[in-house]
Amino acid sequence: MSSNVRVLHCSPDDVFAVIANGWLFPSWVVGSSRMREVDDAWPEVGSHLHHSFGVWPVLIDDTTVSLHWDPPRRAVLRARGWPVGEALVTVDVKPRGDGCVVRIQEEAVAGPGKLVPDALMDIGLHIRNAETLHRLAYLAEGRALHARSSTAEREIAEDGE
Repeated sequence: MSSNVRVLHCSPDDVFAVIANGWLFPSWVVGSSRMREVDDAWPEVGSHLHHSFGVWPVLIDDTTVSLHWDPPRRAVLRARGWPVGEALVTVDVKPRGDGCVVRIQEEAVAGPGKLVPDALMDIGLHIRNAETLHRLAYLAEGRALHARSSTAEREIAEDGE
């Protein structure tokens, strides 16, 4: 099982707001290329994200299902990426000072990826998930920064001066 940790300068709620917006999935999950559909119930347990992975013109359509949703602490997802297989992905978030610590763990649970030796699989997953956390940080920290005032609120303040 591969595990990555990163300190983010935002609240756990900001992290979970990004994860809860299924349309942002390809913005932070490395390998996901586009969204095709987000279940209305996302991220409730049992709901699905319908995404594609790969690079055009070789795109493969698949899904990710929410297995556990406990904001702002934990999310567990089962990501499908056939023909490679399926992975169990756990995102844990803990407050730390003015920010939070995010840990993402991923392990192959089905398909050919499960046959790859753990030590070898962990190298690729570790590199991939370091970038995944980097992207998640951009989105969650940006959301936190801009949540203080919307563009509309800034325009009103500027017009009032």
